[in-house]
Amino acid sequence: EINQQKNGLQLLVGLYRAFTFGLTFLLYTSFHLSRKPISIVKANVALHHQWILFNRNNYKQLLGAMDYSFLCAYAIGMYLSGIIGERLPIRLYLTVGMLTSGLFTCLFGLGYVYDVHSLGFYIFVQVANGLVQTTGWPSVVTCIGNWFGKGRRGLIMGLWNSHTSVGNILGSLIAGYYVSSNWGLSFIVPGVIIAAMGVICFLFLIEHWSNDAENSLLLGQESIGVCVPVQQVVVVKSEAEPSAISFMGALRIPGVVEFSLCLLFAKLVSYTFLFWLPLYITKAAHLDAKKAGDLSTLFDVGGIVGGILAGVLSDKMGKRATTCAVMLLLAAPTLYGFSMMSQFGLGPTIGMLLVCGGLVNGPYALITTAVSADLGTHKSLKGNARALSTVTAIIDGTGSVGAAVGPLLAGLLSAQGWDQVFYMLMTADFLALLVS
Repeated sequence: EINQQKNGLQLLVGLYRAFTFGLTFLLYTSFHLSRKPISIVKANVALHHQWILFNRNNYKQLLGAMDYSFLCAYAIGMYLSGIIGERLPIRLYLTVGMLTSGLFTCLFGLGYVYDVHSLGFYIFVQVANGLVQTTGWPSVVTCIGNWFGKGRRGLIMGLWNSHTSVGNILGSLIAGYYVSSNWGLSFIVPGVIIAAMGVICFLFLIEHWSNDAENSLLLGQESIGVCVPVQQVVVVKSEAEPSAISFMGALRIPGVVEFSLCLLFAKLVSYTFLFWLPLYITKAAHLDAKKAGDLSTLFDVGGIVGGILAGVLSDKMGKRATTCAVMLLLAAPTLYGFSMMSQFGLGPTIGMLLVCGGLVNGPYALITTAVSADLGTHKSLKGNARALSTVTAIIDGTGSVGAAVGPLLAGLLSAQGWDQVFYMLMTADFLALLVS
């Protein structure tokens, strides 16, 4: 009978872990799904100049400014988000962020419906959306870190982090479907999706399982101050709960500063591709906006494989930094080859997109997931799991500074030729290698 209870409890925990894995995967997929449309619409504006606001001479700089406004707000907000998130219920914090993000994403699309040509309106929406989207990453990483231990963390989080690429792919396909006929729906549909996922988050997200209670029940022992009803899973806290870590305390954890700087340059490269790849393909391969958007999804397919591969290799070697360094080293010549895409046929271009996506997004995925979770549960914290959200926010916030700078520089440099953009990307890749 005792063995049956143990097996039943283990099965219950396993089911809830699988459910949390799938739910948080879908939740953050919707975040990236709602960020992607602007890069698809941008390519359409570049070809057809549907926005009167953007004239033929400076539309790249203006579009770059809108990218920058979102990413700059996201970077600044991220530093605060982790600190706030550790002091509020994750489920409620994440729900509010998703509902408001859906609102602002829809507002951007409504600018087309109501014929708004005010740059100030679009920048306000981008800034507001950037701020509320910072609720997402620290929340889901903390949640998944609570449910899964360090065993095979690289593989598990490598698989889980493919939500980034899946969201980008779905966002590209949805935006591409509407971009030529009604680009407002390219934003409104993703906005509705992320808001709907926010409701699902509120109804079903379970923040963590009490390990103390699990261990005591499995061992058949009593635990003081801990109670887990079998009928439902609830968030359980012991009487002496550790306090949340301070910002400076998180910075003092070994490896946080180094990996934050590495992510700054790695994310600069990744987000430049995220926001500018469809437009580059329209120019280099002479394709329309929809075909360029569809082709750009191959970069994200490569990113899925790269993220999983980075996780598996880092688990086997036990060296996250070495894995990042090797992939960054291999990415540099791939970026150079990608800059000559216009000279290739369709076949080599597809191969280059897949390889480049894997090598660029592999280190980025590893640092933002497994590395952040490792550092957030570092032995120097003496078991204080409440540092995870703050550490995640610091690392991703620093990376988001690079994500803000990259697309802005791409908008400025592309006026001088796309070669300049790729030289900037290769420089950033080399700097990421140096600090890894």
